[in-house]
Amino acid sequence: MTTTTDAAVVAAVDLGATSGRVMLGHVGRAGISLRPVARFPNGPIRLNEDGHPSLHWNIVELYRSVLAGLTVAAAEEPGLASIGVDSWAVDYALLRQGRMLQLPYHYRDARTLPAVDLTHGVAGPAELYAANGLQFLPFNTLYQLTADLTAGSLDQADRMLLVPDLLNYWLTGVAVAERTNASTTGLLNVRTREWDEPLIDRLGFDRRIFPPLIDAGTRIGSLLPGVTDEIGARAPIDVTAIGSHDTASAVVAVPALTEDFAYISCGTWGLVGVELEGPVLSEAGRAANFTNEGGVDGRVRYLHNVMGLWLLSESIRTWEHAGETIVLADLLRAAGEVTAPVAVFDADDERFLAPGDLPARIRDYCREHDLRIPRSNAELVRSILESLADAFARGVEQASMLSGKNVGVVHLVGGGSQNRLLCQLTADRLGLPVLAGPVEATAIGNVLVQARAQGLVTGSLEELRALVARSFVPERHTPARTLVNR
Repeated sequence: MTTTTDAAVVAAVDLGATSGRVMLGHVGRAGISLRPVARFPNGPIRLNEDGHPSLHWNIVELYRSVLAGLTVAAAEEPGLASIGVDSWAVDYALLRQGRMLQLPYHYRDARTLPAVDLTHGVAGPAELYAANGLQFLPFNTLYQLTADLTAGSLDQADRMLLVPDLLNYWLTGVAVAERTNASTTGLLNVRTREWDEPLIDRLGFDRRIFPPLIDAGTRIGSLLPGVTDEIGARAPIDVTAIGSHDTASAVVAVPALTEDFAYISCGTWGLVGVELEGPVLSEAGRAANFTNEGGVDGRVRYLHNVMGLWLLSESIRTWEHAGETIVLADLLRAAGEVTAPVAVFDADDERFLAPGDLPARIRDYCREHDLRIPRSNAELVRSILESLADAFARGVEQASMLSGKNVGVVHLVGGGSQNRLLCQLTADRLGLPVLAGPVEATAIGNVLVQARAQGLVTGSLEELRALVARSFVPERHTPARTLVNR
């Protein structure tokens, strides 16, 4: 049974692909509460490299924003017990003797496309899946590293650090790799959960660039003296490894009270799947592009990536760039009032991956596939939400079929849980209840793993989830109708 000590406070640094935040998490007998102390944008910057545009993360500015948030956190909570960092997956920085060699590339940069064929020339898709259990995504870390190897960028590197590991290194001076995020690289063996050195050697990477692996819940170290001084902390603060892949942390905070649940972690991406004790490495799973990613406490997140609310946010950016004033609440209300049938398109089509004019690309897709072309912004948004709900429903059904796990309820967490229309459409298409929330699931999972490492709370993942359910009651969406036209 979960037990808690007197209330204590930890700081969750939660970095998404479009924004970041620093949250203070209070954990005690009364439950869990969160308070944001800083929110900041996070987006790519476009640089000119040999006459070609490339997308990078402004990781130095992001780190500055993190420090500013931690400064507020330390001022508001002088007794801060711990800090934990999570972020998106696959992207990394190359270092030499502790110095970053270049800004990390953004996973939407096109440089990896030629690297896919080069990688598969050494190890084919079926062989890779048997080794790493990962779905094929053209921006997975191993393809990015092949691109760097081809460009000569690995020649000077003596360390590769994924984004949350990089920030932990800057905070503590300790270079390690937390396993949940390392599992997204394609270079972690899905069975042993160790670096796959034979595969690393075959692909031509220097195995010495890969840092030691640690599990979520491990103390990494204390803040460096310079960092302690910069944020105004009274004493050094522990930095704890949490489920540093944001979805791993989000799944910790799924408020499930039964075992028959599937989850949808919905933000920029939609991660749709089930939690298992071990990987599923079937050819059917590979063909369906399902992935076996590491979870906290050695669990497996068996899931499929869906394009997610990127489709909506990038469409809004396109309209605003053209001079339109968009109020999201009004746009969603108008989409909910659309009564005419709208196109249900393939949300995972690769044409939707890159930044740019997504409304035009969606209309092109509809034209090419003889689907009804959206005539207004409201119709296009309704088409996006119907298409996402369709992809989510198919993902849940496939996860259940491929894994053999019965699903009786779906938990939709993250920012998408606020989109009631999307939640209801998903429930309708599945014919299952969808429980929406908590919105800040990633930060909650981050806080809980820190709190357990600090001895502030004890228990299994199931017991931690029961604590979440008591603290953040989800909103229930019951199927109003069951759609069978998929």
